Amino acid sequence: MINQKRLTKLIQSLIRINSENPPGNETEIARFVQDYLGGFGLKCAVYEFAQNRPNVVSILRSNSRDAKTILISPHLDTVPAGKGWKFPPFSGLIKNGKIYGRGATDCKCNLAVAMEVLNSLSEEKAKLNRHILFAATADEEAGSGLGLVPLLQKNILKSDYALILDSDEFDIVVAQKGLIHFKISVSGRKAHGAYPWKGINAINIASGIIKDLENYKFSYKKHPLLRRPTINIGTIQGGDKVNMVADWCVFEVDLRYLPEMSAKAILADIKKLIAGRAKKFTIEIDGLQNPYEIAKDHPLVLALSKAWRRHKPKAKLKGSEGATVITFFKEKNIPAVATGFGSEGCAHINDEYAEIGELCRGARALEEFLKGE
Repeated sequence: MINQKRLTKLIQSLIRINSENPPGNETEIARFVQDYLGGFGLKCAVYEFAQNRPNVVSILRSNSRDAKTILISPHLDTVPAGKGWKFPPFSGLIKNGKIYGRGATDCKCNLAVAMEVLNSLSEEKAKLNRHILFAATADEEAGSGLGLVPLLQKNILKSDYALILDSDEFDIVVAQKGLIHFKISVSGRKAHGAYPWKGINAINIASGIIKDLENYKFSYKKHPLLRRPTINIGTIQGGDKVNMVADWCVFEVDLRYLPEMSAKAILADIKKLIAGRAKKFTIEIDGLQNPYEIAKDHPLVLALSKAWRRHKPKAKLKGSEGATVITFFKEKNIPAVATGFGSEGCAHINDEYAEIGELCRGARALEEFLKGE
C-alpha cells in the first residue's frame, strides 16, 4: 500500500541532493537510490559511461514464466537551480500541500513515485503478471548521451514496453517533434571598417540567411497534437573588432519538425537557402533526434489511459513540442510513452514545485497499473 508519509519524506530527500546538469554529477543521488532500493531487498546494477555519471538499474520479477517486461524510467539529473528563488532550491520545503525545490516536478517527483511503488509492491509481495525493469538515468537534461542512449545501444535495457516517467498531470505523451541542432558558419573577407566595400561582411550575409530562415515555409501536414514546425536562432557570434569588416559569423539553429517529415529533406532545403546568400559556408550538425509517434489505439496507450482515468478523469493524450527520450526507443522497436505526475508549467522555473496529493494519487495509479488491476 502506498505510504504518503514515506513518499513525502522520500521526495524531500531527493530534492536535497544536488544533481544539477551542468555540471553533471549524479553520484550522490544514484548512491541514495541504490541504497534505498537495497533497503527493501532489490538488487541494483550501476552503469557508468563517464566518471561520476552513474545510472541505476534494477528489476522486480514476476513469477510468471512467460511474463513480459515493462520499463519504468525517471531521470536523476536536473537543470541548474540558478538565482532568484523565494524558497531555497535544495530545501524540499512544504507549504500548502506543495513541495518546493529544483527537480520537484522535473523529475524527482516521478523518481520518488517509482521508488515508492517498488517499495509497496515488494512489501506486499504482489503477484505481478509482468517483470518491472527500473532505470534511473543520468544526463537527461543534456541529451542522455551518458544515460538512456548507451543503456539502450548496449542492450542493457531490454523490455517489451517503456513507460518514461517525465511528464505532468497524468498526461500521456504519444507524439513528439524531432529536433535538429545545427551550426552555420559563414565566411567573408576582411577590410578596414571605413572601407566596407573592399570587404565581404559575413555578419550581413548571416543576417540575410537568418531572415530567410524565419520566413522559410515548411512542407507538412497539420498534426492533431503538435504545433507547426519551428526554427529558433539560439546564438550568434561574428567579427573581430568594430572597425573591421567581419570575415566570419557563426550562429546556431534549433529546428523542430513533425512526424512524417524528413530531416534529410529539410537540411537539403536549408543548404539551398544558404547557398543563395553565401559563397562560403559550412553546416555542422550538433544534434539530431527523430520525431516519435505511437498509435492512440496501441494496447499500451489504451491500458494506461484506462488506468490513469480511474484516478484522474482529465488525463489526456498529448504531443510534446520538446524532445523527451521516448524517441530513442524507436530504433529498438520498443513501444514507449512518457507520462508523470509533476505540476504543469513548473519544470525548470524558479520555485519549482509538485503537489503532494497528486504524487500520492500518481503512486496509487502506477501501482495498480503495474499490478495489472
